[in-house]
Amino acid sequence: MRIEGLAAIVTGGASGLGGATADRLAEAGAKVTIFDLNAELGAAKAEAIGGHFVQVNISDEDAVERALVEAEGLHGKARILVNCAGIGPPAKVIGRDGSALPLADFSKIITVNLIGTFNVLSKFAARIADADLVGEERGVVVNTASVAAFDGQIGQAAYAASKAAVSGMTLPIAREFARYGIRVVTIAPGLFLTPLLMSLPREAQDSLGKQAPFPNRLGHPDEYAQMVEAIVANPMLNGETIRLDAAIRMAPR
Repeated sequence: MRIEGLAAIVTGGASGLGGATADRLAEAGAKVTIFDLNAELGAAKAEAIGGHFVQVNISDEDAVERALVEAEGLHGKARILVNCAGIGPPAKVIGRDGSALPLADFSKIITVNLIGTFNVLSKFAARIADADLVGEERGVVVNTASVAAFDGQIGQAAYAASKAAVSGMTLPIAREFARYGIRVVTIAPGLFLTPLLMSLPREAQDSLGKQAPFPNRLGHPDEYAQMVEAIVANPMLNGETIRLDAAIRMAPR
């Protein structure tokens, strides 16, 4: 699918992997709408790329529906959706004080990373299921998992579970959406230089980067965005989770 002229939505597009994706899609000629909770960063990013910003909680059904309607009113039916929004605060199942992880903490990560991703993709797909074809397809969904889905570390029980579920629903949804000509692909990034990692001291960044066999460094957000662009362009990429991780396999801690 050619990106130029198409409407695209990027959740979590204010910064990090989503921000780099919004940049690259806009550079390729897409009309980009950013969904994010950070109003200041989201508005600034949208202005920088000539796109549009909507402040939205991706796990809120009504808010997502309104945001999709708003985006469609400005740019037409979106044909590209990239789900980058997510959270991942670490927490052990049994804390230092011996107490169990509060269920609300576990549930919050599942709600944002899994239910939020499903919420946006399902409503996005429903809006284009009967739209005109663009070549041989109607749209592309790119979700974001993590290598934690397969190599989850201590303290990542909720995060790993949420990302494993995102990966797990990729194939059944791709099979269901085949009749509509909508592809679904998931990227499982390794260690990337996101705002969270950028806040660490340089020594800590270098130490993390050295865990990757090759390239022996942290990934750059634009390298994630390059993969998104390749997925959109190649119609044979469908129903798959692609590890983008420099061959890293995470240690227990």
